[in-house]
Amino acid sequence: MSSSNPKQPQRPGPLTPTPESPAMPPSSWAKRTGFRPKFSGETNASDSGQVIVPSLKPREPDQAQPDLEAGRGKAVNGERENEKVILPTPPQPQTDKDRTVKKRRDSDRPLKSTVSNGQDPGGHTEQGSRRPARSEEVVDVLPRSVDDDDGFVGRHMHMKYELRDAPGLVPIGLYGFQHYISMLGSLILIPLVIVPAMGGTYEDTSNVVSTVLFMSGVTTLLHTTFGSRLPLIQGPSFVFLAPALAIINSPEFQGLNENKFKHIMKELQGAIIIASTFQAILGYSGLMSILLRLINPVVVSPTIAAVGLSFYGYGFPLVGTCLEVGLVQILLVIIFSLVPLGLAITWAAAFLLTEAGSYSYKGCDVNVPASNIISEHCRKHLSRMKYCRVDTSHALRSSPWFRFPYPLQWGTPVFHWKMALVMCVVSIISSVDSVGSYHASSLLVASRPPTPGVLSRGIGLEGLSSILAGLWGTGTGSTTLTENLHTIAVTKMGSRRAVELGACILIVLSLVGKVGGFIASIPEVMVAALLCFMWAMLTALGLSNLRYSEAGSSRNIIIVGLSLFFSLSIPAYFQQYGVSPNSNFSVPRYLEPYIVASHGPFRSKYGGLNYVLNTILSLHMVVAFLVAVILDNTVPGSRQERGVYAWSEPDAVRREPAVAKDYELPFRVGRVFRWVKWVGL
Repeated sequence: MSSSNPKQPQRPGPLTPTPESPAMPPSSWAKRTGFRPKFSGETNASDSGQVIVPSLKPREPDQAQPDLEAGRGKAVNGERENEKVILPTPPQPQTDKDRTVKKRRDSDRPLKSTVSNGQDPGGHTEQGSRRPARSEEVVDVLPRSVDDDDGFVGRHMHMKYELRDAPGLVPIGLYGFQHYISMLGSLILIPLVIVPAMGGTYEDTSNVVSTVLFMSGVTTLLHTTFGSRLPLIQGPSFVFLAPALAIINSPEFQGLNENKFKHIMKELQGAIIIASTFQAILGYSGLMSILLRLINPVVVSPTIAAVGLSFYGYGFPLVGTCLEVGLVQILLVIIFSLVPLGLAITWAAAFLLTEAGSYSYKGCDVNVPASNIISEHCRKHLSRMKYCRVDTSHALRSSPWFRFPYPLQWGTPVFHWKMALVMCVVSIISSVDSVGSYHASSLLVASRPPTPGVLSRGIGLEGLSSILAGLWGTGTGSTTLTENLHTIAVTKMGSRRAVELGACILIVLSLVGKVGGFIASIPEVMVAALLCFMWAMLTALGLSNLRYSEAGSSRNIIIVGLSLFFSLSIPAYFQQYGVSPNSNFSVPRYLEPYIVASHGPFRSKYGGLNYVLNTILSLHMVVAFLVAVILDNTVPGSRQERGVYAWSEPDAVRREPAVAKDYELPFRVGRVFRWVKWVGL
């Protein structure tokens, strides 16, 4: 390789074997994606962006190790850094195209890994490049810049601010506000769906929205301080939406007319409190660390994707009630990639059409119930008057200027074991979602992924946060929002301080009742259009977890394909079982899949057991999780192929102060609980 004549290569020495093909330095996109060509040994990165960390090779004290990028020798603490270099045979000089360098450094100390016998630390044999052996350590990393002066790893090249950065109050305030604006759709849309389904008024919707904003700010502060400490916004996740709709449409609630909203809300509160207690025990007892062995990217990917796909029957059918508004809303959100901006433009256009009389019909009143309308002309245009007009809601006008959300504002929670058991299963799915979010976000903003103890601590605190959400009455639990990953990547803001300041601003806004009233007055067709975008993005974010595995592996393709297919097909069987074509349900057609408890295939003499099984197996995400976790842990596959999540070892905290600074608890709280090994660093 080092000879100027490639047809007559020099015979390699005993200590410096020459590979068969010249190695080309990876380009910038290859560094970002971890691409590894099959025809040369230019890098030992896996196809998924994971890097095989070579072990340290002892150096002779008098042998200088050149820095092939900076052009000078480099040492850390008197020792040479680990580098993978193909040394040229003298006396021919080595050019840039003949060099291959693969570095992986942490902020304070290099990593170590085991290497199979008969192979050099660079991962090469005499036959050239190869795939990593199963015994090698796989570490997920993203591109970082390297400080040439000290050899330490600097910031992620694609991030403006990382986890512990505090650039100043003004930048933090601006970026924190931008962060929450990007997440606004995820925070406000769930109350706009479940409250009308519970029979609530616009005023009830306004109050629930204010409560959700308040609890999101509080739980986010708790999580960034005493949880995983990653810059992740907490709030009502779409994971809880399907089970909440299933409970709302339970047979025992169909005949309620008076105080229906408060009665169902108290049932939801009781189920959420019990399920959240189970999740807190799962985290703080250390059981989550055991469950981590079963949770890998091939499991997380179809589980989260199924959450978004499960609502295909809700999104566009409602958009179709007013296409000129709904389609414009979807297109604007896609163009600007920002929910609030697209919503503002569409809302303004719909307001102008309403004021111009486009949806006004002579002799017709949208406030008159459909059953009382006699004119066929008014019946024909009732749908357009109801869904296209923007002045049908009086939430903004009736909401107060100041309102403080308080616990038990809807009354004392009601506890039923069958509904609580459904929510307990959903809390496991929520924890699986959070595992993927912790891992992906740590690669973006932190020095290393968290330890299993930190992850268990975060799951435990999410359980406590959901208990608070149940006491305050948000209608769903509080968990890490998957959309955080998209927001961090777009805003390039990974500072913990920015998210905390944004949480404080959110708490202040939640106390202004007019804010909740304004959000509650968003027309239903616009809500459906925004949900189409949010659910599509959630599906894509779920599938993006496959980048941590070998996505092209036939094993993984089959597992993900079967998981997604059965997540749609099995719930469809439960939802359609016993339903005749002429069935007339008392709920809107887009809510019919959630009344499965009244007609599912399980019809034993135990009514509560029938309710639990029919409801759980009609949830797409539960079926996807069960199929994926069984197949991924039974079908043979290497660790690299499966993409097993690489969490930091507790010993790394003692070796690397940067990891401790990222995840240690403040105010010396960690010292009090240091004996609890499974929830600490």
